[in-house]
Amino acid sequence: MISTRRRFLLLAAGAAALSAIPQAARAQAYPARPIHLIVPFAPAGAADIIARIIGPALSERLGQQVVIENKAGAGGNIGTELTVRSPGDGYTLLMIGGFNAINTTLYDKLSFVFSRDIAPVASIARMPNVMEVNPAFPAKTVPEFIAYAKANPDKINFASGGTGSPTHMVGELFKMMTGIKMVHLPYRGAGPALIDLLGGQVEVMFATLPSSIGHIRGGKLHPLAVTFATRSGTLPDVPTNGEFVPGYDAGDWYGVGAPKDTPPEVIDRLNRDINAVLTDPKMQARLIDLGMTPQISAKPSDYAAFIADETEKWAKVIKFSGAKVE
Repeated sequence: MISTRRRFLLLAAGAAALSAIPQAARAQAYPARPIHLIVPFAPAGAADIIARIIGPALSERLGQQVVIENKAGAGGNIGTELTVRSPGDGYTLLMIGGFNAINTTLYDKLSFVFSRDIAPVASIARMPNVMEVNPAFPAKTVPEFIAYAKANPDKINFASGGTGSPTHMVGELFKMMTGIKMVHLPYRGAGPALIDLLGGQVEVMFATLPSSIGHIRGGKLHPLAVTFATRSGTLPDVPTNGEFVPGYDAGDWYGVGAPKDTPPEVIDRLNRDINAVLTDPKMQARLIDLGMTPQISAKPSDYAAFIADETEKWAKVIKFSGAKVE
């Protein structure tokens, strides 16, 4: 059986080996009409916000409008499948993210194989989660939290935006690496989970930084750590989980993918233009202001390797947690 990592790398390498002459001709004329960027979630979520920030700048560079289309449902799988079934001509693109890496293992009956059917184009940004507690919770640091959890197994309620969501998986990784036991309480979205965390009905959540920063600055939530390996410029005084749990590094990420048969010259063109957009200091400032970290992939194969590593990491966490969605 071909590993997920090898499948991604083979996809990236195989695209470059396809017939060059007709692809070069198509790429030279590309783009000749508007490009549709599928966002597999509802408006106002992180994927949608990033797409609508990047879209106009990318339109300017390409000389064609980038049309944002929201196709929500099934944890991002509906929009992903729609893209998989679209022609590989560069005119249908997909906002991809950590949800794709998670869903690969989380769902048993997908009609597509993400690592086979979607070609990575370019990374856009990573977004840290923040391990935060209600201020009334007795632990004020990560070591204190771990000690409390070990002394009180299954007494801490850990909220997430739903089974298999990044806010769930990031917490499961923490459980796996520390050996603590917490009760997972999935909600129908991160918003209701945050409401109960603010109200003290649950004790901890590994929420996205953009959704929590206002509550943290207002003193309504207490941050224990950010989940990246490096500290966040948004919360520079808050330590990372990795400072106490060596090797811990987790968070959400977003980028652009395309149907697998998209000509490599088109993918390379999009990669260069997206990277150029991301090097603009104003664009970087907008993403950082939202609690995100711009992430530039030098070439599509670099992004493919990153996604493959993420997919294998979350497969281990899902198997540890026993999470499953039909």
